[in-house]
Amino acid sequence: MKKQDNVILRRIGIVLGLVLLLGCFLFWPLNSYIESPGTAADLQSFVKIKGHPDRYKGSFMLTSVAIQRAHPATYLYAKMVPYMSIESVEDVTGGQNSATYDRVQKFYMDSSINEAIAVAYNAAHQKVTRRYLGIYVLQVQPNSKFKHDIHVGDTITKVDGHHFNTAQGFQKYIGTKKLGTPLAVTYIRDGKTKTVTHPLVRIANTNKPGIGIILTNNMQVKTKIPVKVDAGQYGGPSGGLMFSLQIYQQISGKNLQHGRKIAGTGTINSDGTVGEIGGIDKKVIAAHRAGATIFFAPYIKPTKEILKYEEDHLTNYQMAKKAAKKYAPGMKVVPVTSFDDAVKYLQTHK
Repeated sequence: MKKQDNVILRRIGIVLGLVLLLGCFLFWPLNSYIESPGTAADLQSFVKIKGHPDRYKGSFMLTSVAIQRAHPATYLYAKMVPYMSIESVEDVTGGQNSATYDRVQKFYMDSSINEAIAVAYNAAHQKVTRRYLGIYVLQVQPNSKFKHDIHVGDTITKVDGHHFNTAQGFQKYIGTKKLGTPLAVTYIRDGKTKTVTHPLVRIANTNKPGIGIILTNNMQVKTKIPVKVDAGQYGGPSGGLMFSLQIYQQISGKNLQHGRKIAGTGTINSDGTVGEIGGIDKKVIAAHRAGATIFFAPYIKPTKEILKYEEDHLTNYQMAKKAAKKYAPGMKVVPVTSFDDAVKYLQTHK
């Protein structure tokens, strides 16, 4: 009986060991991420403009890339699927922790929405004003003397008591100082204003003095006709173009959709120019799965110099065309360099 018990216990141990190994295979997190096609969401539910509902059939669609932490099983699966890619943690997050990465992505989205509102309202000849809040901190460099006070997500509003209306204004003022000169920096975090003073340090790869941060502009827009845009859990700057089209259709009352499902991607600048983004091949697939027949892709001229630095040595438009040919038959990929290009296409191709 004792021998039989030992056999049973040994079998249970083997089973438990196999279960443990299987669990590690399925759920053990690796130091990488898997990127795959995400979703294509109807922007009508995201944009609310007082007195200007979207009355037309069709949809403008916000496309996304799905990002998930890799595990051994999903890693092997991604290796076998051509349209999935494996990226290092550093490439995806820039070395930031999850909370900081999410905060920066949310800012990028909020910033792109502000630009989209301004572009759309200006195109519709509706009143919109911009207010420059200051410098948004994207990263604090290791050699910065401010690293224990200023954090990612803070907005710098003054240096030595001076406010400027562009990042270049701040940089020009700081550039007149010498390395090691104390600088008083006023910043806002969670609605509270603080001021700290520390010496300037050498900016990486230059001899110029600086705070020691990576930055971008923090702008706010105000409109006479109230508009509210809620992007939910989406982050990043790549929705700018599509948000501008949705907002423009509503505020202008012009029917651009004509019953069509229209997807796309690209950043939007204050002058309406459209910029490139990452993962466009996956966004084309997401759009196709959601029934989109038109896909706007940022266009730049594919010179040899540019192609050296492009993902897979293809521009956004080239990659989108390639993905559509293979995975999205019947979808029309339209190259655009600006908001006006997209509007003109929709007005002339009904």
